[in-house]
Amino acid sequence: MATGNQKRTEDVTDMATSFGFEQVKEGNKQPLVNDVFHKVAERYDLMNDLMSGGMHRLWKDAFVAWLNPPQRSASPFKLLDVAGGTGDISFRVVDRAKGNAHSTVFDINGSMLGVGRDRARDKGLMDNLDFVQGNAEDLPFEDNSFDAYTIAYGIRNVPRIDKALSEAHRVLKRGGRIMVLEFSNVEMPVLDKVYDLFSFHAIPKIGGLVTGDAESYSYLVESIRKFPNQARFKAMIEGAGFAQVSFRNLSGGISAMHSGWKL
Repeated sequence: MATGNQKRTEDVTDMATSFGFEQVKEGNKQPLVNDVFHKVAERYDLMNDLMSGGMHRLWKDAFVAWLNPPQRSASPFKLLDVAGGTGDISFRVVDRAKGNAHSTVFDINGSMLGVGRDRARDKGLMDNLDFVQGNAEDLPFEDNSFDAYTIAYGIRNVPRIDKALSEAHRVLKRGGRIMVLEFSNVEMPVLDKVYDLFSFHAIPKIGGLVTGDAESYSYLVESIRKFPNQARFKAMIEGAGFAQVSFRNLSGGISAMHSGWKL
């Protein structure tokens, strides 16, 4: 396994063939990623707690607050929540909109969607949600269908990120908004080294002890380092046709929120 102080790549052309730091044949990344999330689906919140020290819950709250779905409108706010399998973002959006939202929870992984459905039933939110399985690179929705598109901690696992961003632009209405929440590039001195040590040495070991699956956690840590930094990803969103693209760092850049508009 790689050690700390890993340089973040600025070349996104190999994202489709990188499974963490391992290079795989084209077309092989998605099945490997699917296997990781089949393994961790029942422990998804625990996974994020381990990787963020529990901070992911506050970051998701900040993400939905920035989205700020309307509580009143002529028709329900239509959200497409991609890689949203377990429902964390969708539940927050429906709650913040006071029920004036309908979210399509979309995920390639059936195990993650199963967890999300069970949680939605327990929360009594099935009237506000539907669950659809499919690939972010080829969305099964009509053009100009959604008011917002969110993807939280999922975009780095998509092999062809440019294709996913293009599809996001296609399915959004004019005036619609894309928002991405992702682990990112730590931009605070000292914190970056501390985070590197924690990520590469502690997270896989803790994951192994708690879940018996250190390998999945090693991949997830490595995938963060392969993901483009804030400025590079901002340029990718702009390249997909979005305007007024901006980002906000969370906790010194451990996570970052990106926002763009289809104008």
